Amino acid sequence: MNDSIIRTQGLTKTYGQGASLTQALRGVDLEIERGGLTCIVGPSGHGKSTLMHLLGGLDRPSSGRVQLDGQNMFDLRDSELAALRSRKIGFVFQFFNLLQSLTARENVEMALMLAAASETRQKERAEELLELVGLSDKINAKPGQLSGGQQQRVAIARALANDPPVLLMDEPTGNLDSAAEAEVLNVLEDLVRQGKTIILVTHSAEIAARADTLVRVRDGVICHD
Repeated sequence: MNDSIIRTQGLTKTYGQGASLTQALRGVDLEIERGGLTCIVGPSGHGKSTLMHLLGGLDRPSSGRVQLDGQNMFDLRDSELAALRSRKIGFVFQFFNLLQSLTARENVEMALMLAAASETRQKERAEELLELVGLSDKINAKPGQLSGGQQQRVAIARALANDPPVLLMDEPTGNLDSAAEAEVLNVLEDLVRQGKTIILVTHSAEIAARADTLVRVRDGVICHD
């Protein structure tokens, strides 16, 4: 039986108006099954990142629906949507967005602090997550002392702070060399084996080749391979 964690119906997104109207997405119907690596690929400017933002509730569609675990995200008020995102979705982007003055552990602890975890729990959970991504020996290192791949693994650990079932990633290896990309990909595959659902926008042929599901986007329309 198909177990979809995310489903979209008739999803559209337009920007501007009149002669400057741009239709970024044109009626997207998509189902993403629970527990797997889905890669969204296609030319730049054809709607990949727009789709990612709508799947994560970071932007609202012009029309259509996005259901997360059966809940229509855009029936919710902004505060309710923010609460749903914090429980269900972790975000990882191309730029690591780590605080340079903080250690790896402190960067992860920040996400736990925002979730009102106790100080003891913040420290314990941060160390657990850094071990999970293979950085238990770097917990006291600051971003400037880490490689690009290591910094992205810290960002992944931070995204996992609230144990969300879904990770959304927009070009997470776009600034990494091949060796660092391989490090990150190994972490992602481990997370999928643990039951996480990962949806990843990428131009990387290596990552796309190892996806469970490949979705191509062109001119705001998608199709599965």
